[in-house]
Amino acid sequence: MVKFIHCADLHLDSPFKSRSYLSQSIFEDMQKSAYESFKKIVDLALNEEVDFIVIAGDLFDHHNRTLRAEVFLKEQFNRLAKEQIFVYVCHGNHDPLSSSIGTEWPENVSIFSENVETYQTITKNGEEIYLHGFSYQNEASYENKLDAYPSSQGQKGIHIGILHGTYSKTNTNNRYTEFRLEDLNNKLYHYWALGHIHERQQLSDMPPIHYPGNIQGRHFKETGEKGCLLVEGDDLNLNAQFVSTQFIRFEKAEIDTDMTTKQGLFDAIQDFKSQVRTKGKAIYQLVVNVNSDEIISDQDKLQVQEMISDYEENEHHFVFIEDLKIKNKDDNKTTLVKEFSPDLIDDHAVYEAAMNDLYLNPKASKYLENYDNFDRRELIARAELLLKSDMRGE
Repeated sequence: MVKFIHCADLHLDSPFKSRSYLSQSIFEDMQKSAYESFKKIVDLALNEEVDFIVIAGDLFDHHNRTLRAEVFLKEQFNRLAKEQIFVYVCHGNHDPLSSSIGTEWPENVSIFSENVETYQTITKNGEEIYLHGFSYQNEASYENKLDAYPSSQGQKGIHIGILHGTYSKTNTNNRYTEFRLEDLNNKLYHYWALGHIHERQQLSDMPPIHYPGNIQGRHFKETGEKGCLLVEGDDLNLNAQFVSTQFIRFEKAEIDTDMTTKQGLFDAIQDFKSQVRTKGKAIYQLVVNVNSDEIISDQDKLQVQEMISDYEENEHHFVFIEDLKIKNKDDNKTTLVKEFSPDLIDDHAVYEAAMNDLYLNPKASKYLENYDNFDRRELIARAELLLKSDMRGE
């Protein structure tokens, strides 16, 4: 029997976009969210008395790596060392080996080199485990090193492959170390611990091939529960159970109401927040569908937004509505986004041309986020709201 934790994509010190409208306490919670999530993973490892932890890439966040992050990780690794829990780390595209780490890790931590190598360990129950993997030497790795992974055929023990890379059928632009399922299956391993894709996915059950997703969402493209996988079993069956560890959730939701007054809208939103507050700290994009033709002014909407924000600073489990849209029931019948073909919306050249004038302006660009992070359909919807507001003379 073996029991271990598989996690990936910690992205400690990942920057959050400027949120000057947040209270200091909520913003501080956001900044420490990845730290708190990993601390929960270490707590889980200690409580479950696991044999080891696998971290499949991206402990840090590219150029934002700080001494604080390194010291924090060393403290957590030392907690594990006291209970003889080992840690196996491969570095990914956001924390390559070429970005040297000044911290010396404790002896229970093993770092894979740029070449595929194998670490051997023995569990508390005497089971022999072989872990195979490699770390990125530079920020982008396009070479397929799977041929260098040894086959387990005829070998004893439980074999685990660790890979920070991109499944060939995944829809993403960052296609580092791309692989096919056949490439992994041919190694005859008992488990594949993947990293790089921030969405939890199981690619296969025989053998189990898993992306655990990242441990903490950072924006509204990373919604829902985040955490790690607790894996347990033997050479015949390794079962992976998801364990939620995120400190803050990013969520999208819609509610319906008959209320059109400021007080009525405020009460409807507060009722929604009360319902979801038990799930923990969260930041929401909320759409309020008003079952009325009565027009609600932008001034009234702004006052509602300010009121619902004021009541969160002192809540232990805050529910912050970062993006509030109040729509009349007929607003969705004909939307501007439907006038554009999906191919046109997804055409990167068209999108880039539309953004260039703004982003090449030195006075404006320093205040702007990377436009690759924007939801293009959301941008069109926002433009439509502004057009409707101008037409109403608001």
